[in-house]
Amino acid sequence: MSYDVVVLGLGYVGLPLAQQATRAGMRVLGFDVNERVVASLAAGASHVDDLSDADVAEMLAGGFRTTADEAMIGTADTAVICVPTPLAEGDGPDLRAVVGATEAIGRNLRPGMLVVLESTTYPGTTDEVVRPLLEKLSGLTAGIDFHLAFSPERIDPGNEQFGPRNTPKVVGGYTIGCADRVAAFYGRFVDTVVRTRGTREAETAKLLENTYRHVNIALVNEMARFCHELDIDLWDVIRAASTKPFGFQAFYPGPGVGGHCIPIDPNYLSHNVRSKLGYPFRFVELAQEINATMPDYVARRAQNLLNADGQAVHGATVLLLGVTYKANIADQRESPATPLARQLSALGATVLYHDPHVPSWTVGDVEVARTDDLEGAAAAADLVILVQHHREYDADHLAGLAKRFFDTRGVTTLKQAHRL
Repeated sequence: MSYDVVVLGLGYVGLPLAQQATRAGMRVLGFDVNERVVASLAAGASHVDDLSDADVAEMLAGGFRTTADEAMIGTADTAVICVPTPLAEGDGPDLRAVVGATEAIGRNLRPGMLVVLESTTYPGTTDEVVRPLLEKLSGLTAGIDFHLAFSPERIDPGNEQFGPRNTPKVVGGYTIGCADRVAAFYGRFVDTVVRTRGTREAETAKLLENTYRHVNIALVNEMARFCHELDIDLWDVIRAASTKPFGFQAFYPGPGVGGHCIPIDPNYLSHNVRSKLGYPFRFVELAQEINATMPDYVARRAQNLLNADGQAVHGATVLLLGVTYKANIADQRESPATPLARQLSALGATVLYHDPHVPSWTVGDVEVARTDDLEGAAAAADLVILVQHHREYDADHLAGLAKRFFDTRGVTTLKQAHRL
């Protein structure tokens, strides 16, 4: 059997992509080196927040199939790489998964195929890493025998307004012919396709998007510190500034940044600038410094709140509410709750947590105690810290029950609640 597309990497990026392609009537194959993921999807079980078991069942009914057999890659007209690129030592991207996926495609590449890299990386990866591997292993030439392109993923877990279909898709081809082919491919199941001059521009567009957010979050995080010292309500300041109908976009402070994009992607660009040009990308590095120290700042604020009432943080019970990186999802990648819990424990606090989306939570090698009795634990703890505001939380109600309540998300209205 032949397929229109094989998606390599069936996680938070690859699976929603496969879903949209299947819904558009395309014959879709999912490839993953994790055989448990392949088997569970084949059995109709989802492992990502944005897709339910019913969604996977719908995909299977539409012809979606999964495999761990790389020989099946050669049965598809298009191969899309959606594997993770975490940070390696030195703040550069760890490309081992990209290289592995590229090699699997290269060993099975046929003339006329389209290969697309969606994994976030530094500018030049498609041309300098992916293309040479494909050409070496297949004996084919990019732009002549097969098509090559980069299209950055724009998956936002938990976003109920924008998904793969109605989020514009940026594409950059290795040649004009490659650009035509990749635009036609995504045009089958994405409403708007945006072309760039080449693969490097598409790669950099993704990094610019997340660097923009990273820098602006760092700005309000730094403002949160001095506004607290000056007794200025930053949340009210942001509310007022947001009434300007032009020239301002609201960003909000928090206990740190998390997820698969903001704490990681800007570092790819910074690393690329340093390694290729020999000088720092100062905005990014300063933003990283500010955002990375926010969990420590929250821990010190927590210590000060206890000290103000004559209680030491050592021996105090601190309840953390919400330990995911984003509200209303189960994803814990790079969550600021982890370094916050580590810092509080180092100060001698007894840390426990509540999160309706996280049944168990390990920080380092230590499993953090979980409570199912939300109201009882909130009333009994010496300090409650709202780290992530899930929809299940009535923050004002919990703040009214708590001895001390520290709101890092600016959602409480009670005077006794302390806000970041």
